[in-house]
Amino acid sequence: MGSWDGACHCGTVRFRVAGEVSEVITCGCSLCAMRNVRMAQVHESALTLSAGEEALALYTWNTGVAQHRFCRVCGVYVFHRKRAQPNRFGVNVECLEGFDPDAFPFRAAEGVDMSVRAEGARPTWTGPREG
Repeated sequence: MGSWDGACHCGTVRFRVAGEVSEVITCGCSLCAMRNVRMAQVHESALTLSAGEEALALYTWNTGVAQHRFCRVCGVYVFHRKRAQPNRFGVNVECLEGFDPDAFPFRAAEGVDMSVRAEGARPTWTGPREG
């Protein structure tokens, strides 16, 4: 169990993560690959927004389930509600004060084949589905 304060680059969006982090993840989907971010996955109850809700922009694509949030002012991606686990958030670990990503196991998640709308894609994603 840990607790970290987080913010975007300009400090407009501020949040706190207080929960269990078991690993640091990268994802191979086109969006995550392009933004080249490392994430910690936390339960939705572990993330609390403390400032800047009005500055959070929303980006969705493909199925529309994942909700990617970034600061309208500086453009930094801060967190997203996960598509495969909608009760969890992926949090940009570079936004967390005092968080040492190298202190956690690392996992490269396959995301490139997650699409259920692309022609020829698998009908379901076979990744972990935790509560």
